[in-house]
Amino acid sequence: MEIIFKDPQYLWFLISIILLIAIHFYTLKHQKRKALRFANFDAIARVTGEEILSKNIMLLFIRVAALFFVTLALAGTVIWYSGQTSEAGFVLAIDASTSMSATDFSPSRIEAAKSSAVKFVELVGTDTKVGVVSFSGASFIEQDLSEEYSKVKEVIRGIQISSYGGTDLGEAIISATNLLLKETKPRVLVLLTDGRSNIGVPVEDALSYANENKVTIHTIGVGTPEGGTFAGEAISRLDEESLKTIALNTEGNYYSASDEESLERAYQQIVRLNKQRVSFNASPVFTLLALLVLFIEWALISTKYRILP
Repeated sequence: MEIIFKDPQYLWFLISIILLIAIHFYTLKHQKRKALRFANFDAIARVTGEEILSKNIMLLFIRVAALFFVTLALAGTVIWYSGQTSEAGFVLAIDASTSMSATDFSPSRIEAAKSSAVKFVELVGTDTKVGVVSFSGASFIEQDLSEEYSKVKEVIRGIQISSYGGTDLGEAIISATNLLLKETKPRVLVLLTDGRSNIGVPVEDALSYANENKVTIHTIGVGTPEGGTFAGEAISRLDEESLKTIALNTEGNYYSASDEESLERAYQQIVRLNKQRVSFNASPVFTLLALLVLFIEWALISTKYRILP
């Protein structure tokens, strides 16, 4: 669980709690001196066994609590936690580097990936936004977050092998995270690739950026154990450890896809998986708590702690 503040500058008001406590006891001392002009309350207390001039600690506690709750409400307190939810915003980041043309999947890795991604879009619930990023040595936003699933599927089918060399997972993660910043629901990135990052943005920096923005990353490794050939004689083998690390560091899962059927199962599990990073806006709750304790204070000063004229 993590607590963040949209407007942290208001937290400076917490310092006023010290001032409130000081004013309370100063006022109490002043009132006691004034009251002793008219009665010997110490003597009365010895006879009755009761404290005539109360320190009103209960009222002080209530006022401190009210000020504390008001400050947290003004600061825009948001609580992030791993919880159960049936809704999320998704970005599919599909590797389009030349190694995705390997034929250990039929007809190729990228065609199998696109086919399964289209089925994924068909599985997501209504009112779920889906975006698409393709990447190789550079990343391209193919589709902004959208509920127009027919358009999203058309974009996925149109992804082709990129002419940019290398694989930059870091930039792909950052580009996808930027798309998800517009999403108010839990943010989920599905990263599909067959290789390790070998150029561009360090993956560690990209993961820090994703975590700062509460993005859960599920990784799908595409490739057979023996690897696949592309561009004549080149062999592409899967770097599972890197993909497991990416998923683990963002509270996601890693899925290994050695054929098109296992690739589809991975997408199905992600759709059904309902444990995501969930945000809860606590400001309205703190506002209600502040009003509640202020009402309690009003009730107390009107009854038990009423000041007689």
